[in-house]
Amino acid sequence: MSATFPLVDSHVHVANNWYEPVDTLLYHLDANGVDQAVLVQQGGQFNNDYILECARSYSDRLYAVVLVDASHPQAVAQLKALAEQGAHGIRLRPTDRSPGDDPLLIWGQAAALGLPISCAGNVERFLDPAFAQIVESLPNATFIIEHLGSVNLPDGETAPYALRRQVFALARYPNVAIKFHGLGEICPRLEPFPQPFPFDRAYLELFDLAYAAFGAERMLWGSDFPPVSGREGYANALRWPQEHFSTLPAVEQALLFGGTAQRIYGKIGRQEGEY
Repeated sequence: MSATFPLVDSHVHVANNWYEPVDTLLYHLDANGVDQAVLVQQGGQFNNDYILECARSYSDRLYAVVLVDASHPQAVAQLKALAEQGAHGIRLRPTDRSPGDDPLLIWGQAAALGLPISCAGNVERFLDPAFAQIVESLPNATFIIEHLGSVNLPDGETAPYALRRQVFALARYPNVAIKFHGLGEICPRLEPFPQPFPFDRAYLELFDLAYAAFGAERMLWGSDFPPVSGREGYANALRWPQEHFSTLPAVEQALLFGGTAQRIYGKIGRQEGEY
């Protein structure tokens, strides 16, 4: 990578009771030359102690994106407390709403705290007009659509990708970014297996459509560790997307694989020019 931006994995999961502990993640980061990673809390886990502890212990390498139960009456207070404990962002679903008179209270609080909002959902949830209304109502918030606007496995849609194109059209809002992940997430595996390149390249059009909509300055690579270990594996989840975008100018490649993530989440650890 360039001297300006580190290599940042924007989407990983760690836990002490599910998936893998942080030491396993650090092994993969070191083995693949990845400088930093964003710990994204797993769905349904509202105890963020472990990922916050990890982020504090490795404050030069790890960010923490927390999860709260938006329907809980104390969700806003919990989010404030998590921000004070060092949270770098929050994960919400497009359908998450607060109880009481203001259903978007949790979204607004995230914006007020300056916490980027990582959004997990399927195509249908992102295409619900209610999600666009949230984005429009909070122009100062940063929204990050996960998994290219779908789920973390091939979702069955094929070219010309009418639904996914509509998700990518959310790029009309300048405060929306999008994550792209390993090829195993969007490409069905060819058979027989193994092969030098085991995926149908036609599905890589999704990468190109996302890039055409968002540009490198609003796209973030993330491995989806450790689920990726059951697909192509961490190294390939980095190598093949890098190869796909290798014809772009170097500055854009640096944005895709680290610069955009660092801009959104802020710099940690070593400062610019030290990588």
